Amino acid sequence: LYLSSLITSTSLCFFPHELSQKPLLLNNTMEFHSLPNLILLLSLSILFLSSLHVQAKVTFKYCDKKEDYPVKVTGIEILPNPVVSGNPANFKISAISGKALYGGDVVIGVSYVGVPVHSETIDLCQEVSCPVANGHFVISHTQTLPSITPPGPYALKMTLKDDKGDLLTCIKFNFKIVFGSLVADM
Repeated sequence: LYLSSLITSTSLCFFPHELSQKPLLLNNTMEFHSLPNLILLLSLSILFLSSLHVQAKVTFKYCDKKEDYPVKVTGIEILPNPVVSGNPANFKISAISGKALYGGDVVIGVSYVGVPVHSETIDLCQEVSCPVANGHFVISHTQTLPSITPPGPYALKMTLKDDKGDLLTCIKFNFKIVFGSLVADM
């Protein structure tokens, strides 16, 4: 109540050059003399908030730079990015294989500030249709993180092995987790 009486009794300025322009009070409602400036302010606010949702490019490194892996990773997409605790996150890994894949395992290890916090082995054929033909393919995995997952920087290591246990590729990349309520409030 005190704040609303301050607003109705004092002048409100959006820009320093408007110090001489005061809102016109009509029956306790405010009407602004400078509508173009208000529209500019609202437009800039929308632009700023929408830029927060732009997906950052995910960079990765091979586990062994000297290794000539049979499967070459071409890109990684994480949606949403940053990952929101308590909500599903989708990890898509695009790759090229020089040979057909009839099965295998995707081994995932996640660490938080250097400490291992999660590991799992997933049947490759649960993530893609097997057999995987020679050429381009995408491994897509969706995971819902508990809402109590601590926010911050995480590192993920993924190895892909064929149905005989031979290593096909190994990559590492970083991603970020934020609390769900913080993103919902934006």
